[in-house]
Amino acid sequence: MDLDLAQVRAFAAVADERHFGRAAARLGITQQALSKRVARLESLLGVRLFERGPGGVTLSGAGARFLEPARGALDAGRTAVDAVRGTPPRPLRIDVWGHLYAPMRTVAALIEGAPGCAVEPGAGRDYPSVVDALLRGDADAGFGRVHALPDQDRALVRRLVRLEPVDAVLSARHPLAGADSLRPADLRDSTLRYPAETVRLDFLTRFADRFGIASRRGGPNLGLESFLDRLRDEPGQFTLFPSDVPLPDDPGLRVVPLVDPTPLYAWSLVWPAGREHPGIAGLLRAAARSAGTRRWLDHDPVRDWLPDTDRP
Repeated sequence: MDLDLAQVRAFAAVADERHFGRAAARLGITQQALSKRVARLESLLGVRLFERGPGGVTLSGAGARFLEPARGALDAGRTAVDAVRGTPPRPLRIDVWGHLYAPMRTVAALIEGAPGCAVEPGAGRDYPSVVDALLRGDADAGFGRVHALPDQDRALVRRLVRLEPVDAVLSARHPLAGADSLRPADLRDSTLRYPAETVRLDFLTRFADRFGIASRRGGPNLGLESFLDRLRDEPGQFTLFPSDVPLPDDPGLRVVPLVDPTPLYAWSLVWPAGREHPGIAGLLRAAARSAGTRRWLDHDPVRDWLPDTDRP
């Protein structure tokens, strides 16, 4: 039996995405073309690979058995092409943004969970600059918090990787510094300090709008140390950081969990539609495993808060 790798690739994309539309966007083809490839593969194998229902697409028993060997066939095909060309596979070039929130923590965990995936990390100034690099072909993927960009979203594929709880960080002299936890509404009389100009941080602005925090102050991004120094000296101000960001041990600052609701910061992997580097599949599989073992995608709409654009 001869397998058509284009059909196998279509099957693997649907298995990863659990959705025909997202899989088609990831491969840069129409949903109709994708469905035809999967249907031809099912006809060739004589089995149904997916169960389709109101809740979405799930693997059948035969599809689950076929998945890992199918991925192996795709890897072997790429290896054969690389061997003919006489060059080793090019590392996955991934640019990150949102540097004060330490995105490389999560990227490093993904790389650790994808052995054999060669990655070349880079840095972008912000999300728009990373998008420009992706569309020019200067980067293969980006990682950070994604927000809408006019006329460019259709050219990109986005996969939500992690939803990270957010804490309040405030001076030890702040009136609320002694609390074991805070509600976002408790901070309405405080000033939200931005680590950069206010127009550049969409998440903080959406948080302030949602919870009625009128007083906001931004400034030039001079790095984490300078930012925390300013915050320590202002007892009426606070800021937000994802909970696992490694902040310096400073007795002049307090980190307080937020509850009722808990804000979540959405980390996503993004890449150009129709131009998926082979390494992306390995990172996505590592992300799926972390979602199961580390609860990276836990989300309760009653307990948690996400901006509308981030909701899974």
